[in-house]
Amino acid sequence: QVQLVESGGGLVQAGGSLRLSCIASGRPFSNYAMGWFRQAPGKEREFVAGINWSGGATYYKDSVKGRFTISRDNAKSTVHLQMNSLVPEDTAVYYCAADRTTIPATPNGVDFWGQGTQVTVSS
Repeated sequence: QVQLVESGGGLVQAGGSLRLSCIASGRPFSNYAMGWFRQAPGKEREFVAGINWSGGATYYKDSVKGRFTISRDNAKSTVHLQMNSLVPEDTAVYYCAADRTTIPATPNGVDFWGQGTQVTVSS
C-alpha cells in the first residue's frame, strides 16, 4: 500500500500561482510513476501531468503546457505541481496518483490515490 497526502490547494485570483505537494508513505516512492489529476464539479476526473520514476520524463495535458510543472524528490518521497498563470477553468479538486508500471495517463491505470485538494481560481 501507498498512502498519498496532498497539500497546497486554496483560493487564488486568475493569473496567480499555487504549488501543490504530495507526500507518499508506505512502499518505496521511487518504485512508482506519479501523476496529478483533477476533477471539476459535474465532470470526469482528467489527467493533468505525469512524471516517471526518475523524473526524467514528464507529460502534460495540452491546456496546462507551459503553465504547470511537475517535479519529484525521491529522497523526500514527494511530488509537486507548480501551477502558474492560473485561469478559472483550472478550478477543480486535484488528486495525486501513483502507478506501479507507467506514468498514469487515465484514471483507470492508477493504483493509489490521494484524498484531493481543492483549487479555486477566481476571475
